[in-house]
Amino acid sequence: MFKQARRIVFYLFLFALALSWALPVFWALAASLRPFQYPIARGNIWFSHTLTLANYAKTASLAPFGHYYLNTIIVVSLTLGVQVVTITMAAFAFVNYEFPGKKLLFYIVLLQMMIPTSALLVPNFATVRVLGLYNTRLAIAMPFFGSAFGTFLMRQAFLGVPRSLVAAGVLDGCSWWQLLVHVYLPPSLPTLTAFAISTISFHWNDFLWPLIITSSDHARPLTAGLVRFTQLGEIGAQWQLLTAATIMVAGPLFVLFLIFQRRFIQSFVQSGIK
Repeated sequence: MFKQARRIVFYLFLFALALSWALPVFWALAASLRPFQYPIARGNIWFSHTLTLANYAKTASLAPFGHYYLNTIIVVSLTLGVQVVTITMAAFAFVNYEFPGKKLLFYIVLLQMMIPTSALLVPNFATVRVLGLYNTRLAIAMPFFGSAFGTFLMRQAFLGVPRSLVAAGVLDGCSWWQLLVHVYLPPSLPTLTAFAISTISFHWNDFLWPLIITSSDHARPLTAGLVRFTQLGEIGAQWQLLTAATIMVAGPLFVLFLIFQRRFIQSFVQSGIK
């Protein structure tokens, strides 16, 4: 009896925790469906007497969301594609080869995980300006072509590959890239999938760096495009339009998670991410 009561209390706590996380999403949805003629006021912030999708239509007419989506997809795909190559090759080198300074170099890679992204904004901005890449999609993706977190994850996954398989591949005459593709990568796919999920989510939602490095809609992704909705009214943001735009930005990732949530969770569990 005591064990059952404890389980009920635990589930109630989890429900309350989940509700606290979901409450801002519910509020954003309520505000986005609120008719524009009913302003949000204290004590009256939830659904009004009528609901409308007019805010979404007006939001789509005020910003080139098609171009924003294209920029975001290109930036995320470019970043992830290059990262998959760099982190797998770096992890392969750390696991498969012995060379002077190997441990020191790996510690330097780990040290990069402790440096906040905001501390690198100025040097990254200066580098992009020198290269003449300001206000381009390449400039948004370039600072993230390498990933210390991804290198660490893949190194740990490669260390779990049985050495007997590696030795068998060497005896069969496999080159380095054949070892990487046919021996190391297949058992490490869950880890690579988990990293891909985390990096897609991060770069889809990244705001500060794209805002700094772009000056027009030509290269702006979705998050940087939201800035225009904070400057529509004379007294600040118009919350119905801003929340509608925010849901349009976050919606694709949310739908993607709902569709592939089981695969997402399995990837993180199998990769050992807690």
